[in-house]
Amino acid sequence: MNKYVAGVCGLLALTVCQAVQAQTLRFGTDPTYPPYESKKPDGSLVGLDIAIGNEICKTAGVTCQWVESGFDGLIPGLNAKKFDAVISSMAPNAQRLKVIDFSQTLYEDNSRLISAKNAPLKPDAASLSGKNVGVLQGSVQAKYADAKWRSQGANVTEYPDQQSIYGDLANGRLDATFVVATSGQSAFLDQPIGKEYAFSGEPVKDPMLSANSAIGVRKGDEQTLKLINDALTKMTQDGTVARLEKEYLGKH
Repeated sequence: MNKYVAGVCGLLALTVCQAVQAQTLRFGTDPTYPPYESKKPDGSLVGLDIAIGNEICKTAGVTCQWVESGFDGLIPGLNAKKFDAVISSMAPNAQRLKVIDFSQTLYEDNSRLISAKNAPLKPDAASLSGKNVGVLQGSVQAKYADAKWRSQGANVTEYPDQQSIYGDLANGRLDATFVVATSGQSAFLDQPIGKEYAFSGEPVKDPMLSANSAIGVRKGDEQTLKLINDALTKMTQDGTVARLEKEYLGKH
């Protein structure tokens, strides 16, 4: 992001960082994960994360620029300065916190297994031994599946995008997928392609699977982090975040 002009950003100001010159905030995102981020037929981006990002820019008085990337390339792209921040349903787990910083929490969600209704599985090593499980490359679900299930006989395959996983699951190439619950519901179970599938077992609770989602920024980029957090604080206080969650996730 362009350098800021010296000035004080007060949380009680009418706008965040009013002393800042016009600038552009570049967000990196993987638009294959509805309802958080996806593409309309016309190529425009839509989803909760997209709406939050656009509102951050509006609140902070900057221009949003969106840069698409595969999920596994988001952190490398951020550190290579291809964009200024990452907003893509990303959980701030311990491994990621070693290489990037994160904003305050945006929202919370669970990780769940999806399999066929007529062949329900459980999200544990015994049930998944010998089964084919698809996970999103670079996701916390992929790290968990690799650590907990692959070593016990599950065939874990990482995909560059979640939509390809759903296609292979529906076509019988996979037995299950491990996914963020809200996205799995919206993008697969609520669609015709997923009518014969359902969540299997209970949500998985583990320190490897942070339930929080936040915005990633480069280590030490305090200016961008402050800009984002100041905007998010104001958006939380004035009800903007709650309104967007209700609009995109149906939360009340």
